[in-house]
Amino acid sequence: MDRKLVIILGPTAVGKTDYSIERALSLGSPVISCDSRQIYKEMTIGTAVPSASQLASVKHYFIHTKSVTEFYTAGQYEIDALTVINELFSQGHETLVMSGGSGFYIDAVCNGLDDMPSSDSEVRKSLMDRLSAYGVESLWPDLQMLDPETFANIDKYNGHRVVRALEACMVSGKPFSSFKTGQKKVRDFEIEKIGLTRPREILYDRINRRVLQMIDDGLVAEVQSLAKYKDLEALQTVGYKEIFDYLDGKCSLDEAVSLIQQNSRHYAKRQLTWWRRDPSIHWVEI
Repeated sequence: MDRKLVIILGPTAVGKTDYSIERALSLGSPVISCDSRQIYKEMTIGTAVPSASQLASVKHYFIHTKSVTEFYTAGQYEIDALTVINELFSQGHETLVMSGGSGFYIDAVCNGLDDMPSSDSEVRKSLMDRLSAYGVESLWPDLQMLDPETFANIDKYNGHRVVRALEACMVSGKPFSSFKTGQKKVRDFEIEKIGLTRPREILYDRINRRVLQMIDDGLVAEVQSLAKYKDLEALQTVGYKEIFDYLDGKCSLDEAVSLIQQNSRHYAKRQLTWWRRDPSIHWVEI
């Protein structure tokens, strides 16, 4: 194939932004962001969106293009990203750069997702209201009845995954598991994955310092401005959940900062665990 998509991936705070911009400039490519939170225009500081100078140095796609009030999924990202990729290839680009840390979004672009039933806003709101008022446990009996296979395998404490599975059952009248074929889709371009790593102690230090910088940059005020949206899926994110708890008087600011650092380190570990299963990734220590 004479068309290639280079995907720069890696854990949070490893240095993907600088690396991808440098690579994009060398190739004359824009950067296609593959981050499930930087796509939201109300979330800037807590998602480590590229700086104004970085955004000015090379064109970026999928940065601040959606609102937290919009329901957006990896399946929709697959459609949107492939549309942009094919448009850019048709304009004459031979190599494109994608960068991000959202493993599910990257998988959607590389391998495709199963065709799930469309979302129903009323059903989803009803389920989210139950989740907020009574906890994820209140949804378990319904999911177990409608789709015992999914109930047996899903992360039962991930409320938003439970809601999505239950919503699919209720909207389609079929088990959520019946839509999961696991069939890999074929892309008409080559895919090269570059995974960035650093020694663990250096990565963790970068994470800790980044969180402190976010606080200095005004993270508390940013989260406070989003208080009315705190139950939306987009805001169930490290850096936001902990500050909401601080604003609700559940912990001190120092405790919230410490928790953000800890949860960010755990998130980095989960990201690496997700990608270690993929032998196609070429790992580069920076």
